[in-house]
Amino acid sequence: MTNLESYYKKFDEDHRLKTRHGQVEFFVTMKNILAAANEKALQGQEAAASGNCSQTQEAGAAKALKILDVGAATGAYSVPLSRQGFDVTAVELVKSNLEKLRAKHEKVKCWQGDARDLSFLDDATFDIVLMLGPLYHLHTEEDKLKALSEASRVAKKGGLIFCAYTMNEYAVTQYCFGQNKIKENIAAGQIDKNFKTISRDDDLYSYVRLEDINTLQKKSGLERVKIFSPDGPADYMRRELNAMDEETFELFKNYALEISERPELLGAGSHLVDVLRR
Repeated sequence: MTNLESYYKKFDEDHRLKTRHGQVEFFVTMKNILAAANEKALQGQEAAASGNCSQTQEAGAAKALKILDVGAATGAYSVPLSRQGFDVTAVELVKSNLEKLRAKHEKVKCWQGDARDLSFLDDATFDIVLMLGPLYHLHTEEDKLKALSEASRVAKKGGLIFCAYTMNEYAVTQYCFGQNKIKENIAAGQIDKNFKTISRDDDLYSYVRLEDINTLQKKSGLERVKIFSPDGPADYMRRELNAMDEETFELFKNYALEISERPELLGAGSHLVDVLRR
């Protein structure tokens, strides 16, 4: 069993997104996915209308929107998207996660696979490709670009790819300094002189800065549509979020959505999502 398989066998991803800070991440990310899906569906309806299709056919075309969730874990996004009528395919590397997803008996097509090799999926198939986890665990630029290349290959022309990353400054402030391990991290060669994390093959996570994401986007040849922080300050405010009444928490979720694309805040949260177009 690999470190990744061992980690996810114990880690409850469904629970993470049900915590208050996890709900913020899910809320902001799902808002962006649904906005993209609605835009794609509208484009499909307009194309159908120009071809003199009936309204019934147009509605069918919208519902047939194909979404691929690479690194789907136990289906935190696959399941609700499927329930909304989208045609969802999930790919997950960790067998135990995939078994949990299959056990939910949802209308999600499931495959075990690696983000770097989606050869079991056809070219130009999906309107939207989600990679909301795989890039966390790939350490080299080469591997990240392989995953981006595969996502691009299976996306339709004009299709959107959501790429999530874990951020360097969150890791350094919360774990290295927050847990008073910075000196031992530096001594172990895990942090360089510029306070950039250095990932090794046996590490679970790879942490990046905005400039790293910009480099990957340029080298991938994909067009950036937007980049947003799905959690913003939420991960730094876990105690405060837990103390909020429901009305205040709803206000915070909407605040997080409102500021999610502010350039001065990008990279400060625990994650970033780069939305790219093939």
